Amino acid sequence: MTGACPRGASAIRGVTVIVQVIVRDNNVDQALRALKKKMQREGVFREMKLRRHFEKPSEKKARERAEAIRRARKLLRKRMEREGY
Repeated sequence: MTGACPRGASAIRGVTVIVQVIVRDNNVDQALRALKKKMQREGVFREMKLRRHFEKPSEKKARERAEAIRRARKLLRKRMEREGY
């Protein structure tokens, strides 16, 4: 991606998301917790961890395949639990 993101924005997979947290009553700790929660939800920490080192295309493919299998198993587990098995 070319260019810099505006302040408070993060670029993940080509999508720019503006993250804004309001500090109420000068409570910075609460605002930091809210910011961390939003960043976690957006996947910023996971993306940073993945970008620390170069990942070979074959490794990326294997990781994504394993993630897909994990998601499918989790979905199947939830479906079975919902149906009462």
